Amino acid sequence: MSSRHKIFAGWNSLWVIRGHLSRQTYLMFALAGMLLPLGAWWGVSVSGWMDKVFMPGPVDVLARTYTWFMDDDLMSDIWISTYRVVAGFTLSAVLAIPLGLMIGTYRPVQAMLEPLTDFIRYMPAVAFIPLVMLWVGIDESSKIAIIFIGTFFQMVLMVAEDVRRVPITQIEAAQTMGANRSEIVSLVIVPSAKPALLDTLRVTMGWAWTYLVVAELVAANSGLGYSILRAQRFMQTDKIFAGIILIGLIGLAIDQLFRWLHRKNFPWMYKK
Repeated sequence: MSSRHKIFAGWNSLWVIRGHLSRQTYLMFALAGMLLPLGAWWGVSVSGWMDKVFMPGPVDVLARTYTWFMDDDLMSDIWISTYRVVAGFTLSAVLAIPLGLMIGTYRPVQAMLEPLTDFIRYMPAVAFIPLVMLWVGIDESSKIAIIFIGTFFQMVLMVAEDVRRVPITQIEAAQTMGANRSEIVSLVIVPSAKPALLDTLRVTMGWAWTYLVVAELVAANSGLGYSILRAQRFMQTDKIFAGIILIGLIGLAIDQLFRWLHRKNFPWMYKK
């Protein structure tokens, strides 16, 4: 086989449906996926097509991030925003997982609560801001409440769906062996649904970060979302870019942590 045919065959093998990539190849594609948009952004910024007020370059954003870190207490903004997101997300998970488990397991609970949850989840979280300010106040609990509202109802329905995907054959086998309802839930349904539940938590954590800017509309004076909104008033576009990118990087780090936990706890799902 000629070298040309070998190259074509090797390239074609990369595009097998649900095929396997070596770690080195995967990292190469991942790096390309990150660098290509960065290169396009840099190209647009230096081309002169757009004023830097509207499209600052990567170097400008990096310089603004350094100034933010040195002069404007960036680490404090990162900490308080992360705290708000994690607190709201944790509160959602603590309540949504058992409730979703009940909805996905028992039909009467599903009939009673799923339509109501479906109804509420279409209400935009931002619409609840006036009520949250009236009921909770304007301190940290209000920011956490907005993130909770934005993630809780979605998480309930996703958990319920994860539970419903547990094969009925496993439940019937446990019933045949004499397991009672609580044993079926704790020993069959929960263990079988755990991989999907961890994926659901990973996805909803991403949603929690998307509600950060909305949450920090509520009388905030710190945080990444607040800094982005404040930068808009003063046309500090480079700081807006910096804040958005920082949120993305923090979210990416948390997402990779969830992926690592998934691999660590369910290694059999990643065997070739």
